[in-house]
Amino acid sequence: MKKVVLIAALMLFGVMANAQENLYLVFEFMKVDNEQEKAYAETEGLWQKLHEARVERGDIIGWDFWALRPGGEDQSFQYLTVTLFNDPVKMMEGGSFQEAFDAAFPNISAEEEKIMNATAKTRDLAVRIYTQEILATKSKPGADMPLGTVAQIDMMKVDMMNYATYEKAEEEVFMPLHQKAVDAGEKMNWGLIRFMTLLEVIPTPLT
Repeated sequence: MKKVVLIAALMLFGVMANAQENLYLVFEFMKVDNEQEKAYAETEGLWQKLHEARVERGDIIGWDFWALRPGGEDQSFQYLTVTLFNDPVKMMEGGSFQEAFDAAFPNISAEEEKIMNATAKTRDLAVRIYTQEILATKSKPGADMPLGTVAQIDMMKVDMMNYATYEKAEEEVFMPLHQKAVDAGEKMNWGLIRFMTLLEVIPTPLT
């Protein structure tokens, strides 16, 4: 039986608290060697400027950088970046990185250029996952996500034939419980996010 993975996640990713009507997320899990920790932090610091320019251009609606714990090389991944979109087409296309780069670094220094060019050497992009939010609690007005926020991610495997049953259980049984916790101030948000299956059409030459 073919398996499809679903994420039931207690997450606080950026604008999720603003109750976006449609929210699509790209998860990128990074593997970083201990000796590359400092270099990788510098790299993501520069990438943050680029993502801020992408937000200004409307290519994305948010970007987050997370440290995974407990950490260490025995763990499969040490870091996670999450890029948020309100349009699946924009998620696939990603927008013009070159235009965003020029806006973020109009006068890039030699040192900054060196760091950006060495991005691939500081980490391995181990996994990239395209997802769509399908359920979410309602956050309190003015809810914000400060640096240092802690999130819990639970990965669920569900048979394709059981999609509807599983999602119905999350919506009818568990989401009300999470909403009560949000209303009581015990957590900021909760969401159910489904992995998206991407199909690429390869044209066949006419004969």
